Amino acid sequence: MKEENRKSRASGLGNTFRQLFMGANNVHTSVMDEEQMQSPFRTIVRNFLDNKIAMTGLIVFLFILLSSFVLAAIFNLDTSFQDVTQQNISPGFNMLSVPNSLKKNARQIDVGATYSIGVDDEGKVYLWGKMDQKLKQIPADMGKIAQVSAGQNHVLALSEDNKVYTWGNNRFTLDKVPSEVNRLGKIKQVEAGYQVSVVLSEDGKMVSWGNENLLDISLKEYQGTIDKLVSNGTTVLGLTKSGEVVAMSTKPSPFTRVPEEIQGRVVDLESADTAAIALTDDGAIHVWGNAQYGLNVLPEELKGKKIKDIAAGRYHFVAVTDEGKVYSWGRNNYHQADVPNSLDKTKTAVVYAGTYQNYAVDENGKVTTWGLSGYLMGTDGLGRDVFSRLVTGGRMTLTIGAIAVIISTLIGIIVGGFSGYYGGKIDNLLMRFAEIVGSIPFLPLAMILSALLGNKVSELGRISMIMVILGVLSWPGLARLVRGQILAEREKEFVTAAKAMGIRELTIIFRHIIPNVLTVVIVNATLNFASALLTESALSFLGFGVVEPNPTWGNMLTGSQSSTVISDYWWRWVFPSIALSFATISINLIGDGLRDAIDPKSAER
Repeated sequence: MKEENRKSRASGLGNTFRQLFMGANNVHTSVMDEEQMQSPFRTIVRNFLDNKIAMTGLIVFLFILLSSFVLAAIFNLDTSFQDVTQQNISPGFNMLSVPNSLKKNARQIDVGATYSIGVDDEGKVYLWGKMDQKLKQIPADMGKIAQVSAGQNHVLALSEDNKVYTWGNNRFTLDKVPSEVNRLGKIKQVEAGYQVSVVLSEDGKMVSWGNENLLDISLKEYQGTIDKLVSNGTTVLGLTKSGEVVAMSTKPSPFTRVPEEIQGRVVDLESADTAAIALTDDGAIHVWGNAQYGLNVLPEELKGKKIKDIAAGRYHFVAVTDEGKVYSWGRNNYHQADVPNSLDKTKTAVVYAGTYQNYAVDENGKVTTWGLSGYLMGTDGLGRDVFSRLVTGGRMTLTIGAIAVIISTLIGIIVGGFSGYYGGKIDNLLMRFAEIVGSIPFLPLAMILSALLGNKVSELGRISMIMVILGVLSWPGLARLVRGQILAEREKEFVTAAKAMGIRELTIIFRHIIPNVLTVVIVNATLNFASALLTESALSFLGFGVVEPNPTWGNMLTGSQSSTVISDYWWRWVFPSIALSFATISINLIGDGLRDAIDPKSAER
């Protein structure tokens, strides 16, 4: 009997729930009767779905929400990453866009920081990638070019008639070839480095110009002995005619500690930014310098194989075996170490590598590329990907706003519930307290706390402080709204019946009255969410919220205040502004749609 009563009560509760939220679909009624018996929840949902503007706002917000959390997990942001070679690059994916006329007859390719340059079999020069106008101005009277070299933002070219040309960056006299170059005789190599240029003759003599203090080049000691030059951002290495590696620097560095066992046996040499790689006469490769990113750990498949060509990027190495198979290792943040499977079907003759780009040329001159092709939303002033920071910053901004709204909503419901139900002195006391809290300005208070605490709290502590302060100071409006609703609800018959049954007052407030005003609370919380996003972004924009290197939409805009950024690097402020604007507008549209769905007559007022 008890079991039957329990099942009967459960069935009754289930029917009540279905009628309240799903309507009475199991009852055979006419269309008019079913319309009258429609549950309040279903009516609200139907009214909201019929509102096209609100639905548009919901779709946009869901897209932003999913992008901020799902994409942020996929594109895991390294907040410590910076790269001066990738500063202020515009959106686009043309860094690996080899011109069609060069794809099948490439003689040589060299890679700069954000661009590449190549020469075909007929001596014609090609440029592609991200570059300024000065780099695009290729001299028209160079004739047939035999060799090219790409620096940070300048180019050297050697013509077939032994003349050297340069263009691009005009700082440190890099745009002018010294007269000493003309007296070198037959030129073997041109090398454009980071703010420096070096020319090497057939008899091992060298001439350098540019910002030589930066690289601390010492050429006098090695004049007449060098057979090949390689450079990076800190030094220039030379391979002598006797097969030894020398660092042309007077300062000790990882590059100056060349392994003794390879001296006199080196046939090729390349250099990354933190380590160097040498190919010896037995086909083996040797790495020394800083072992960062596993540069000194050769792939297992490469061990024991004979190497015929090597190349180096900024933080990665590439090697080609005598069988024409390509291997790459080192840092892989832009997939520069992921060799394409298509190269397994071809026999690679030579490989060229630069900052984050790679080019493999087969025996027929066909070019295959892999590595960094560009950035969806460009980079900022520190060379960081704007897209990755935008989605990660969106996750931070939305999380702070959501938690702040949850805190304010809970406080507002509790204070408003007690104030509206009990009335009298309790109501008067709580509402006066709400007025005091509502009069406290958030931004000045947060600035003062931030200035007082300074670096005394961790970044997590600062973020937590922002969420708590936002929530604690933004509940008075909701509390007054809940109070007004409960003042009307507490006089209804179901409250009187609950009191007569001896139900506790807390249960009456939070289990019987609050659910009846919950829809109004949801609307208010939705609108408060948009306000919290704007407040957090404003605080971060002013430098008192989340600070670098952790991104938010607000502090991404902080670095975009100068006229130069606004006019020349528009992507740094346009995309965060669009994301913040779309998020707040869509949330407001959702809130307005919910308000109209709950109270259709509100649109007429």
